[in-house]
Amino acid sequence: MRAAVIPKIKGKWEIKEIPTPQSGVNQVLIKIKASGLCYTDVHITEGEVPLPIEFPRTIGHEPVGEIVEVGQGVTSRQVGDRVGVPWLQNTCGRCEWCLRGKNLFCEKQIGTGINTPGGHAEYMIANAESTMLLPKEISYEQAAPIFCAGYTVYSGLRHADPKPHEKIAIVGIGGLGHLGIQYSKACGFETIAVSHSKDKEELCYKMGADLVVKNAEELKQAGGADVILATSNSNQAASEAISGLRPDGRVMIIGFDTKPIQVPPHILFTRARIMGSQQNSREYLYEALDYVAKGKVKVIMETFSLEDIDRAYDKVANGQVRFRAVIKP
Repeated sequence: MRAAVIPKIKGKWEIKEIPTPQSGVNQVLIKIKASGLCYTDVHITEGEVPLPIEFPRTIGHEPVGEIVEVGQGVTSRQVGDRVGVPWLQNTCGRCEWCLRGKNLFCEKQIGTGINTPGGHAEYMIANAESTMLLPKEISYEQAAPIFCAGYTVYSGLRHADPKPHEKIAIVGIGGLGHLGIQYSKACGFETIAVSHSKDKEELCYKMGADLVVKNAEELKQAGGADVILATSNSNQAASEAISGLRPDGRVMIIGFDTKPIQVPPHILFTRARIMGSQQNSREYLYEALDYVAKGKVKVIMETFSLEDIDRAYDKVANGQVRFRAVIKP
């Protein structure tokens, strides 16, 4: 089969012919129909993800496709099922966090494209129980980015626990942020988009934003937000956004940046909270997919062939893709 292989940290991706894997015990073999290329793929390639990743490696953690083979012991999946695979495939099952039912904190978790080959290939294997059945109404291309981008931003929104009548602000209208606007509106919240890009203003309104502002100062002048989803890859933007919080507000950090977040001292008087989030409850993935299947959320994407994955990578790395890149083997 063909697969995109990263030979080493900071290495150039190569399309290679490698053996097609076979499903083992409790595994399925998936023929990949679409695979989202996420900015985290850039962080992995550049060696910026604090995880023990061995190279050469085929990555890709937004894979969707059709099951073409099931391994021994698999009863919940069958050949022909349309599925996707999230980042987290398996955990140790023995540590405190696994026993508490919070396996996302397990230090021995098996991650798609991290500890196993990922989805930027024609086929991949996955733990059968980790796969998620796709709603019949959703296309492969629309489904793929939900397994990281959609799942992540929706998990952040849910984890912030917004209440009725609260306002949600989305900072950074990109791969995560454009979905954040739509999920916030789908949940019925007044939604404010925060973006310096004038060319995105009209699009933000089309996606459901009630108001578009340029920065935290304008957000503050508009009354502030109870929840801010910081979706960009800039902790500077997240730091600036804090001043736009209402009392008891929450900033949810979703985008990844290696630089520190600067917290102003006035949060002492507003009881503001700075929170982090990742892909939380599996229930949230179900809901994130369901909103797309019902047409309430739509991924804006560019599609590329597997042979053209270098161009897709460069566009993602340089912030030139609008808004998600999807690879079709």
